[in-house]
Amino acid sequence: MTAVSSGRKILDFSMNNAVWILLILAIGIMGLFRPSFFSVGILSNILVQATVLGLLAIAISMVILLGDINLSTVGTAGFSALTGVIAMKSGLPVPLSILVILIMGSIIGLVNGLIVTKLRANALITTLAMNMVLQGALLAITGGSSLSNLPDSFKFVSQGRILGFPALPLVLLVVFFVFHIVWTRTEFGRDLFAVGGNPRAAYIAGIKVDRVKIWAYVISGLLSGLAGWLLAGYMGAVTSSFGTTYEMQVIAAAVIGGVSLTGGRGSILGVLAGTLLLTVIQVGLAILGIQQTLITLAGGLMIFAAVLIDALRNLYGARTT
Repeated sequence: MTAVSSGRKILDFSMNNAVWILLILAIGIMGLFRPSFFSVGILSNILVQATVLGLLAIAISMVILLGDINLSTVGTAGFSALTGVIAMKSGLPVPLSILVILIMGSIIGLVNGLIVTKLRANALITTLAMNMVLQGALLAITGGSSLSNLPDSFKFVSQGRILGFPALPLVLLVVFFVFHIVWTRTEFGRDLFAVGGNPRAAYIAGIKVDRVKIWAYVISGLLSGLAGWLLAGYMGAVTSSFGTTYEMQVIAAAVIGGVSLTGGRGSILGVLAGTLLLTVIQVGLAILGIQQTLITLAGGLMIFAAVLIDALRNLYGARTT
């Protein structure tokens, strides 16, 4: 019995912390092949690269927790950034231009939320269509070119340093800390998980299901706008293909991190680990000199692995309850 109990505990620990175990293994393997991987410069670069992905992963996780999906996070980031940059180039002060980006992201999230809740539209189709509209508008407005020459005051967070350390990862850590509190210590966080777990039961318990969903979409849009501002500042431009490399990665980061596609389960620390795992693999493969086509292949395999991991978690959870 002791051996069986110990084996069960090990299996429970492995399933609950699979993403952290994979992250440690990935870092160890990369360091084994390229010892310079452990240098401060490369590790800080990983955190910088992970910031935008991490913000978008939280954004999509807010909706996945409901059992829905938001495929418009990247489109929202790009269009919001474009709106703010155009306003800034038209003479609006930088702080107000940044505020425009955040407001635009929130408005797009609000529109998504209202369509899904009030019109009972399918979330996948709604947000996919919204993403196509936003990316099409971005391409049409930019004409396939880039809006560059952004002022330093716009880029101060994305390219700045605090005591010699990049400022971007600090933003990432602050946002993850805030949403850890939101998910675990607030009434909204509890309602979010309750609605995702069983919307009917949540409604009977007195939770305003539609309001919770709408706010989740609004916050998702707000975070997407924040990611758009930081990415625009980091790149120093808004391009016609702004952020498209993140489109599938954000789902993978959330799901690998333990946010169940069926809703109602997930942790912000898991999302952080999923974000870091994807970034470590991509940066590590690039450092090892792997061809870009193979890195893209690896990204696709990670998304496939995310689906398998989620399915295994659900099967394991069903058998242990």
